[in-house]
This record gives sequence, structure tokens and C-alpha cells, in this order.
Amino acid sequence: MKKLIFSLALASVFSISAFAQTKPATATEGAKKEAVTIYNPQANAQADIDAAVARAAKADKNVLVQVGGNWCIWCIRFHDLVNKTPELNKYLTDNFEWVLVNYSPEVKNTEVLTKIGNPGRFGYPVFVVLNSKGEVLHIQDSGYLERDQDETKIDGPGHSVKKIQTFLKNWTTAAVKAPAKS
Repeated sequence: MKKLIFSLALASVFSISAFAQTKPATATEGAKKEAVTIYNPQANAQADIDAAVARAAKADKNVLVQVGGNWCIWCIRFHDLVNKTPELNKYLTDNFEWVLVNYSPEVKNTEVLTKIGNPGRFGYPVFVVLNSKGEVLHIQDSGYLERDQDETKIDGPGHSVKKIQTFLKNWTTAAVKAPAKS
């Protein structure tokens, strides 16, 4: 009997503490979050890259392939930053053909990603710069484009506009064709 009373007392203590630690639901909880649709899992990634390479050849540009997914908060942050920063968006579209390639558990685009150097080994998003012949010039780990600690304290986590601009400037067709500095 003592064991039964002790067990019931213990169970009620755990129930009360579990209940006390549960935060009350808010009005926004339970509401369905709007799905992010930056990346198109149904897109033909190879056809999109081929079309971008053809446009790049005509316009004397390189291709920036952004690999990521709608599940990736850093991919969404990068995309939002480019869209809300007019000078960054303009520089990117003036100098590159920009292609988004989906990587998700459902659609991995393994064949395409293997063809462009398995960039996912760096995490997501990851950027691949192709020349106007479709050859890989560079794979960029996006972690190096994130804000420094001081910037993060002010603006929160995300990518640095300055670092992205430097990265893009180093991979334009003009920069790639420029003679080496001595």
C-alpha cells in the first residue's frame, strides 16, 4: 500500500511539474504557417542551368547557381536579403544569370549536383559559379558570407551585404578575365 501511495504521489508531482512547464498556446500557434516557395522542387534543374548558360553566353555573364531548399532558413534569409537590397539585387542580375536549384529530402537533384562538383558538402545555401560554357569556376560556402559577430549583434543572424558584394565582384566575367595583379 505504501508503494501505491508513493507511486501516486510521485505521478501527481510529475504531472503538476509537466503542466507548469507547458506554456499556454498563443493565438498564432496552431495557425498554419505559409509555405515558402523560393525553390521549385518540380523544376528541371539541368534545363534551368542550360538555359542560364545560354543566356550568359549571349550577355557575356557568368552563371550563379544557388543550391538550397524551402526548408533552409539560411537559404530564405539570403534570398530575402538580395530582394530587399536593391544595389545587391541589381549587381547580381546585371552580372550573372541567377539560377535556383532545389535540394530537399524529396528532390535531391543528385545527378545535376554531382555534375557541378557536389557543392552540398559545404551546406546550404551553397553557390556555384559557372562560366558561359557551363564549366565550374568556383564553389562558395555561404558560411563565409555571413555577418561578423559585431554585425550580428546589431542586425541579427544573416548574410553580410558587403561580403556578398565582394564575392560577386570577384566572379564576374571581367574579374575572371582580368590579368593577375603583380
